[in-house]
Amino acid sequence: MGDGIILFDYWRSSASYRVRIALESLGLAYRRESVDLLDGAQRAPEHRARNPQGLIPALLIEGHMLTQSLAIIEYLAETRPQARFLPADPLGRQRVRTLSYAIAMEIHPVCNTGVINHVLAITGGGEEVRVDWMKKYIGEGLLAVEKLLDNPATGAFCHGDAPGMADFCLVPQVYNAERWGVDLSGLERVRRIAETCRARPAFQAAHPEAVKPT
Repeated sequence: MGDGIILFDYWRSSASYRVRIALESLGLAYRRESVDLLDGAQRAPEHRARNPQGLIPALLIEGHMLTQSLAIIEYLAETRPQARFLPADPLGRQRVRTLSYAIAMEIHPVCNTGVINHVLAITGGGEEVRVDWMKKYIGEGLLAVEKLLDNPATGAFCHGDAPGMADFCLVPQVYNAERWGVDLSGLERVRRIAETCRARPAFQAAHPEAVKPT
């Protein structure tokens, strides 16, 4: 493991999962330090010193503490010539960002642990409400992504025939969908691309079950 790169994450966090895929795709050695979301460690002063938002992941790299998963992925793409996380052409980059944002900025925020816990607190709802909430917002969000993927630029992956930032976002969201029992049967492109990605070593090494604490 690398001493120079430290990823502060949680094994089941989809935002952390995205960054792990990017790091593994580049073959970068890094060390993980768990920030336990269930224990509220993300709100502790120690972690807020890394990220004032109290969110994960945070990446210590080259003496800098970086936050926000997509900004981290773009930093890696811009500083590593071998990275091809975004297309070379402006229109292609716009499309990959659209797909990535549709997941990371539309689906993910409303399904964040802090949001759903607050919903349960103000409604008095229980686990059934949590599951219904997740199914609704993840299902509707991925249906929109499926329609966005109905595009000639979609190839073996979200954009073309090499995995990139949009795929790094899609796979963790599909993992969450499966976890909460979302019906993906009608999302042919989403399922196909996720399976193609999951066959690759970088995605396998980044999978939550591969990094789950024992």
